[in-house]
Parts: sequence; C-alpha cells; structure tokens
Amino acid sequence: MTAIDNLQHWRDMAENRIQNAAKMTMIRRQPVDIEFTDLCYSVPVSRTCNKLILRNVSGYFKSGELTAILGPSGAGKSTLLNVLAGYRIGDSTNSVLVNGETRDIKTFRKLSRYIMQEDVHQHCLTVLESLQTAADLKLGKSVSKEVKMKQITEILDLLRLTNSKDTYTARLSGGEKKRLSIALELVNNPPVLFLDEPTTGLDDLSSAQCITLLKSLARGGRTVICSIHTPSAKLFSLFDNVYIVAQGQCVFQGCGDDIVPFLESLDIHCPKHYNPADFIIDVSSGEYGNHHEKMVRAIDNGRKHRWSKKEEPPKLIRLDSGIDDIKEMPDYGCSSLDQFTILLSRMSLQIWRDWSNFLIKVIIHLGVGVLMGSIFYKYGNDASKTIYNFGFCFMSLILFMYVPMLPAIVWFPQEVKCIKREFFNRWYGLNAYYFALSISRIPFQMVQGILYIAIVYLMTEQPLEIERIVKFTSIVGLVTLCSEAFGMAISARLSIVNGIFVGPALSVPNLLLSVYGMGSSITTVPMWIRISMYFSYLRFGLEGLIVTIYGGAREHLICPEEEVYCPLKIPRQLMKEVGMEDANFWRSCFFMMFYFIIFKVVCYFILRQRLKRSRSSGLFWLIGRFIKTHFNLNH
Repeated sequence: MTAIDNLQHWRDMAENRIQNAAKMTMIRRQPVDIEFTDLCYSVPVSRTCNKLILRNVSGYFKSGELTAILGPSGAGKSTLLNVLAGYRIGDSTNSVLVNGETRDIKTFRKLSRYIMQEDVHQHCLTVLESLQTAADLKLGKSVSKEVKMKQITEILDLLRLTNSKDTYTARLSGGEKKRLSIALELVNNPPVLFLDEPTTGLDDLSSAQCITLLKSLARGGRTVICSIHTPSAKLFSLFDNVYIVAQGQCVFQGCGDDIVPFLESLDIHCPKHYNPADFIIDVSSGEYGNHHEKMVRAIDNGRKHRWSKKEEPPKLIRLDSGIDDIKEMPDYGCSSLDQFTILLSRMSLQIWRDWSNFLIKVIIHLGVGVLMGSIFYKYGNDASKTIYNFGFCFMSLILFMYVPMLPAIVWFPQEVKCIKREFFNRWYGLNAYYFALSISRIPFQMVQGILYIAIVYLMTEQPLEIERIVKFTSIVGLVTLCSEAFGMAISARLSIVNGIFVGPALSVPNLLLSVYGMGSSITTVPMWIRISMYFSYLRFGLEGLIVTIYGGAREHLICPEEEVYCPLKIPRQLMKEVGMEDANFWRSCFFMMFYFIIFKVVCYFILRQRLKRSRSSGLFWLIGRFIKTHFNLNH
C-alpha cells in the first residue's frame, strides 16, 4: 500500500463512522460557529510588565468541521484554545462571536465542553458507572433510565468502549482514557468540543483512532477544535481546517492541502517527502529564515478566514443562532439536591471500593491502639501515673491530628484536578459537591476513631461511664474532622510537595500552644500567649479530653500500696497542675466546631477562587497576583 493509499484509508475510516454519529438518539443542538477578531491575551511577569501571549489574532471555526490549532512550543496555541473555551478569559481583550452574536460566557458554557490534556477520572468507578453518573447529573430526572441507558450504549459503541465498560478507569489504557473523557462530555450532546492536545501520550495507532473519532463527531454537526503538537502526515490529512500560530500571531488558516501552495506564494518551497505540518512550523519558528511577518501579512493575522489557491469562497451565511433558547436552559441538568445525592453516592462508593487505603488506615489505628494501650496499660485509674495518663491523652490527639491531615494533603490536590474538569463542564455546582464531599468522609473517619478508642479506653482503664465514653469519642471525632479540614484547606491551593511541608510545619505551633502553661496556673501565662492559645484547636481538644477524664464528680484515684504519697490523687488537682482548672467540655466542643467550620469555609473559598476563570478581586486574588509578579511563579 502506497503512502497516498494509506492516507486515503484513514480518510475512509473517518467517513465510515459519520453514519453512526448521525444516527445517535441524543438531544439535538443548534450548530455553532465561532469567530474572533483582534484577540489579545497577556500574563503578568513583573509588577509593571505584562507579557503578550496572543497578539490581535482573528479566525473563524465552522460547525461540522474538525479544526486543529498548531504551532511551535510557546506559540500560544493552548492559550488560544483556553480563551476560546472560556477557560481563561480574565486577561483577554476584544470580541469572540458565537453565531455572529457577542459571546455571553455563561450561555456559552452551556453549549461547549472542554476536554483537558490530562485525563483524570474517578479511579474506583467502572466506565459504565462513570457514564451513568454523568448522565444522571447532566440529563436529570426528566430523561428516563431506559433512554439514558440507550444513549450510553450508543456512546460506548461509537467510541469503541463497549468491551471495557466493566473495567475500572484506573486500569484503562491511555487511548481508552482519552475516549472516556470524550464520552463523558457527549452525554448531553454539546455542539462545541474543545480538546487540549488529545494525542499527547498516545501511540500512532491510538492517535489515529482518536482523530478519526473527533472527525466523525464533527460530521455530526458539532464544532470540534483541538490543539495538537506536530501531527504526522496521516493525522494531518484528517483535519478540515488548520489554524497555525507562531509568536502569538496567526501565520496560516485554511485546508491542510493548501499549506504548500501558500508557502510557494511566499517563495518558500517545501521539500518533497516532507510533512507540510512540520515544515510550516519550522518556517514560522525561523528555521529557514525570518519569514514570520510576511506569513502574518499574507493571512492578515487570521482575518482572511481561509487561504485558498482557488477563488475566494463565498461569504459564509450566518446561522440562526438559537442563543435565546440556550439562555432559558437551567445552569445544570438537575437540582442541587439531586446533585448532592448523586455525588454523595459516588463518593461513598469510591471510598468503600478503595479497600486497600481503608484497610491500611484501619490497621494503623488498630496497631497504634494496641501500642498505646500497652504503653499506658492501666494508667487511667492509677493515682501514681496520673501525669502519664495526661500524656496518653496528648498522644491520642497527635495521632488524630496527623493521620487525617497528611492523607488529605496528598489526595485532595488530585481531586481538585477532577473538580476543575467536571465543574467547568457544568456537571454540578460547587456547593452540592462540597457538601457531599464533607459528609461522605465523616462515617469512615468515625469508624476508624471508634476502633482506636475501643482498644485504648479499655486497656488503659479509663472510667467506664457512658457519658465519659461518649464525650471522649466526641472530642476525638471533632479533632479528626478539624485536622482533615485543616489539611484540605492547605492542599486546596498548594501542590502536594509544598503541602507536605507546610502542613506539619503549621502543626508545630498548634502542638506547642496546646500544652503551654503546664505546671502553672493559667493566670500566670502572659496575656499574648493566652490569646494565642485560642488559635490552637488542639488546645481545646486536649482540654476536652482532660475534662472528660478528670472533670465532674469523679471519685479519687487509687494510690497503689507501694507508693508512699500520690500528689495527684484528686482528679481536679491534675487539671490545676496542667493549667486547665477553668476548662469546660462544651466550650471545647464549641471552639472545635468553630475551627472546623472556619477551615471548611477557607477551603471552600480557595477552591471557588481556583475554579473561577475570569479576572477576580479580593484578598485571594491580591495574594496570588503578588506572588506571581514578585516571585515569577506559574499558576
């Protein structure tokens, strides 16, 4: 088979799948054309200087066509895709038109879906379960389960995922993960699809299958736009429209077959047997001399919607936009309550299926419980070991500070990546997601805490009174919730590496303030230290445990016969010795609940700020902009 026959074979493959895409029973959408004129985008590099990424580029992308945005590294192709998708709009200027009307970003987000370069999925769900969840969230209760299942079956068949429908997403190949990412966004048949380098990390066969699939989706009446890095000649032949950027400007827009004639018109000759896509990118990068400016002039920086060696095509007829109908659509496919229910079910199922992680935590709590029980064996009612029993309470708090906090710092940044994709593509609102996330983790945290308490409470012979046991468990549970919320607040903005450093570092003053004042009355502690102690939720946790064990009408502790004198035989005496004579259980609970809410609220606002795509204001934006401009850090 010759090279020409091979290219024709791949073209035929794309055309053969058009009929399947056209026969799908999904919701019909109005075709969407996208036009942009004199589009600019800049990023700050210092306090007084911005770097211009896109420089007055223009272009026109039609529905029913597969468009590729090409360019050398750093040319601005991913930035252009992000701006058109609405993923980054804060520092862009000039207009983007949708079917001839000025784009309303809120309405446009109902029309379009953005498939990111990195395929992040819920790793403990199967392919079918992932699609069912997406269908429930996007289509809601207005569509019956039978219709949803029929659509899912069609999508699985179209994207060749039927044989993998019962496979966990963590076990999919790179090509299957990419196709699943596309499948999840096809459930409600969006008319516009944006893809950021969909072939990255795929082999030649998987890349060809992916581009063939995208072409068939475009032929179904959708506008499919993707950025791509140096495609092979085989892939390049499948694109209907090619948009090439270099140095933030458009150097070509048109059919791939017209690249060689376009270059020849500028007296630039492409060698035979050379991939035209590679050659024009090399030329625009300056490998064959400085031809950038004349290429930009020849295409008028994209204002010439198509360069063709033939006569200028007739002016495109604007579509009846149907935007007013889109504006009337709800923001999401189902209500906030339904979103919460679906997400809570999904999260609980994932936690339950991640049995290795859960088993490790159970083993840790059981192992540490046996160890702590052995070290402090029968210290709870021994008057000669009272101060050591105080150490048992303190060590228990350290356990329930680090064990929930450190995993949260590790897993939550990965979860944020998934939130970005699903939230931006209008799966659900942040409020519903955040409430479901918060509630889904409580039962599993409580189970682990109860296992630990059941061992150490009996082995250390703490007072066997129902009220004290319930209070002890409550304090431990509140410390657990505060610690996990604290870890999530840290990891909501920081990377895993930075979070692993910042989390333990911030825990040190928390620990120190929790035990400050031992051996003296609280009234002798300097005022500024006493005020600082109110910022340590562990201080309130420790006070709560001490009041639970030694407060109330507890009888005197037992002084062993071999001991001559037990100075801390009276329970209240220990509280005075450690500076907690004024401690109150309900006050401790109140302040820990207060800090739990504070940490949750901080995490929520940081997360919301990260999910916002427009230029924002306020404290978080000012801090972020200060760091970017003064330390030259990337977002």
